[in-house]
Amino acid sequence: MSLHHISSREKLIVMLAVMSALLLVALDQTIMSTAVAAIAQQFNSFSSIGFVFTAYLLTTTIATPLAGKLSDMYGRRLLLLIGVSIFTIGSWMSGHSPTIDALILWRAVQGVGGGIISANAFTIIGDLFTPRERGKWQGLSGAVFGLSSVAGPLIGGWLTDGAHIFGIVTDWRWTFFVNVPVGIIAFIIIARYCPPIKHDAEHHPDYVGATLITVALASLVLAVDNTQIVFQSLVNAGVAVATIKAALFTIAIVATGLFILAEYRAKQPIVPLWFYKNRTFVLVTSAMLLFGAAFIGSILYLTQFNQQVFGASAATAGVMLLPFVGGMMVTSIASGQIASRTGRYKTMMVAGVGIAAVAIYSLTMLEPTTPFWQEGIRMVFVGLGLGMVMPLMNLAVQNEFDQKDLGVATSTVQLTRGLGSTLGTAILSGALTAGIIASLGNPSNIPYIQQLKQSPQASALFGTNSDINSDTLLAINSQRSAIKAGATQAINATPAPAAVKQAQIKAIDTMQSNYNRDVVDAFANGLHTVFIIASSLMGVAFVLVLFVKERQLRSGIDATPGE
Repeated sequence: MSLHHISSREKLIVMLAVMSALLLVALDQTIMSTAVAAIAQQFNSFSSIGFVFTAYLLTTTIATPLAGKLSDMYGRRLLLLIGVSIFTIGSWMSGHSPTIDALILWRAVQGVGGGIISANAFTIIGDLFTPRERGKWQGLSGAVFGLSSVAGPLIGGWLTDGAHIFGIVTDWRWTFFVNVPVGIIAFIIIARYCPPIKHDAEHHPDYVGATLITVALASLVLAVDNTQIVFQSLVNAGVAVATIKAALFTIAIVATGLFILAEYRAKQPIVPLWFYKNRTFVLVTSAMLLFGAAFIGSILYLTQFNQQVFGASAATAGVMLLPFVGGMMVTSIASGQIASRTGRYKTMMVAGVGIAAVAIYSLTMLEPTTPFWQEGIRMVFVGLGLGMVMPLMNLAVQNEFDQKDLGVATSTVQLTRGLGSTLGTAILSGALTAGIIASLGNPSNIPYIQQLKQSPQASALFGTNSDINSDTLLAINSQRSAIKAGATQAINATPAPAAVKQAQIKAIDTMQSNYNRDVVDAFANGLHTVFIIASSLMGVAFVLVLFVKERQLRSGIDATPGE
């Protein structure tokens, strides 16, 4: 049964609440990026900060497919209320964390809520609207992710740097606290206006399948995200990181095989295997996996390019993404509207993937000397292509299935996109790291690094780990002003003659200038490889969507099968 019968006013209110909850989840990662340095400094836990992200990513990934199935069994309204509650409580407790370990724990809790919201926010559109009406709302929901790309760093930087709210000076904890009032309001509105749907009385939860998919997804995420940090004790004991990754990938493969066998036998499987007989489902989810990797390769590394080349802060780098976000929001909303009016989506989906592939490749032409306006034009076209695709892939999959299977189908699309982003980050980061190190050589031999290791700032810059990676090199380059200020203060505090002091400060300027030039050049060369890979992935997605068999979007109250 669907919710097509409720009034337009009630539908609008429910969607506003759902999109508010979705915005919280979308903002969470970008808003956190600006708070990382402050968190690490307060808890003096630079080596553990990766856990804060990994814990959230791990539980979100696991919760998404499980929440999709549970919502088909017990109803979207119930699952959304649970998801918003968990996310809000996790946010509140994260903000009150007294230690880094407590923060990691509550981030994991927050991730469970985020996974439930992500799985159901797009699915409930299918409950509220017929397939023909869904496009406009899928487009608006997709635009929420674009908005968060800019709003996150701005809000996070503003709060972390000490804003004044009702006389209270904010800090990094407020990046969590801001979720609480929005979460409470969303909960109240969903509870009040979103009616429950009747479901079958008999339920047969797939416990074996749930366990196996949890093991498979957890192993996969841990194999590609902060593996060395998570398994630091094993690394310290002499176990190679490559060995740990191989073991985790093996566990993921074995668990996936057992999961498939379990789904054959389950009465109500988490992911019905007959889904994979549907050509559109297979092609779209495969394309979405590649889309997720290419998307993160565009937005993440464009931000880093602006920080390294233009010296932008995290907040300013977010503002510099406005051409990208503007293009994405325009086509995300427009493509959804057009699909709703015409009942067609394939032509736009193919065009969007094609435009994105070409536009991402054009980013390989960016150089340290490229003016921002040229980068902005390229970003507009990347955004136009990606925005056109986002709502249509969900729409294409939802159009293929009965109402009773909508949760599983939609959550699977979201899961593959999330996995694509996770795997893409690992692959593209590896390519970037290799390119930077290949250009610069052994970081320990760089004169500026040798000089910094002898300075009082060494422990703050390098931590206790003697290994210097590309992230460290880029971070040092981003902190040039702060490093120079500290060095200048230390030099001026010495009893040396003024001429000697001036010579020492000038030497630092020269060394910093040379280091900045070398790092930016190496970074730009590494980014060219990243963008080539991302463009190639989008090119494969283009080929896949060419073979999607379009079925015109159904319209009318009785349009959705299985109601």
